[in-house]
Amino acid sequence: MTMEAGTRFDFVITSLQGINYSAGSNPVNLAHVFAANHRVLYVNYPADRLSVIRNRKDPNIKMRLDVLKGKEPSLIKIKDNLWTLYPKTILESISQIGNNRIFDFLNKINNRRFAREIEKAVKALGFNNIIVFCDSDMFRSFYLKDLLKPYKFIYYSRDNMVAVDWWKKQGIRIEAALIKKADLAVANSVYLSNYCRQFNPNSFYVGQGCDVSAFNTALIRGLAPADIIDIRKPVIGYIGVLFKLRLDIEALSFVANQRPDWNLVLIGPEDEAFKNSELHTLPNVYFLGSKPPAELPSYLNCFDVAINPQVLNEVTIGNYPRKIDEYLAMGKPTVATRTEAMSIFKDHVYLATSREEYVHLIELALTENSREKILKRETFARGHTWEANANEIYNVI
Repeated sequence: MTMEAGTRFDFVITSLQGINYSAGSNPVNLAHVFAANHRVLYVNYPADRLSVIRNRKDPNIKMRLDVLKGKEPSLIKIKDNLWTLYPKTILESISQIGNNRIFDFLNKINNRRFAREIEKAVKALGFNNIIVFCDSDMFRSFYLKDLLKPYKFIYYSRDNMVAVDWWKKQGIRIEAALIKKADLAVANSVYLSNYCRQFNPNSFYVGQGCDVSAFNTALIRGLAPADIIDIRKPVIGYIGVLFKLRLDIEALSFVANQRPDWNLVLIGPEDEAFKNSELHTLPNVYFLGSKPPAELPSYLNCFDVAINPQVLNEVTIGNYPRKIDEYLAMGKPTVATRTEAMSIFKDHVYLATSREEYVHLIELALTENSREKILKRETFARGHTWEANANEIYNVI
């Protein structure tokens, strides 16, 4: 069967994130787009035993306990064609078990409990022709292809999960095995699709969706925000988390020291490494703190050049940088660290391989900006819609 026009499927999405995840989420966005033409069941992660003991007052755990007690419904309709499930079960806490045989034994038990709840919901909704879309949920969903017997089991990779210490003990082994037995794997970056292809030849880069509708210069009204309006031009800016694990502190310090006539504006929460860095002693570096999402376009509008000096490590190398789409959607000249994942932006972003190159490319970005380049950046970024992302997934199915 091919996914031709008019073909309808019933998607079952399992994910590491709940449908109400506050920071926004790829699988949640895709669920809403899938639901335009297909029926979708979004399965929230069940509580595990240790989390119940340690975090009983956490709203997410409390919600799941209320479902178990029958105080809240397990299956909820979100809108036409879209439902969410809170499984009425508790799973064993196994992620840090080092013994493979014990882990696998308990993981089979967890998967059976998880699958049983999904089967109940699927039956209640009258789903058939199921596609399981597993958003990196490598442990809880490991046996779902065997237990649910879907038409297709798709593994979705959007972060290099096994580079994070918490996942390494069992994730390196389990993720590779799950990708191998999936019918196909899809990824939001070239790096991650190549990673998946090591284990499964049916692995595809499907792009990344992004809602950049708010990042539009035509929507900016009034004066610039008060804490940036008086900062002298040119302004070289960054918006996002200021964490040493993800951002190159040394590159930022080098740029600020080399060009005291430029002003660096950094917007976002800081970790201890950033709080204690030399950057706080430099007169041309401004930390403006975290801002509400609705205000970010107004700050970005004040940048002369936007930057993403990503540090290269296992965690960051495969990431799709959604902030780049936001920068480009407002036509901003952008300089970023060259990575395999950034290759799709090479015609619209200046890609640096060293701190010295950052200085050179920022200067180039300042001097050769033009209306034609601005329009090309905007057009490119606005093509990265969630609908386009979903269509790529349909194509590879």
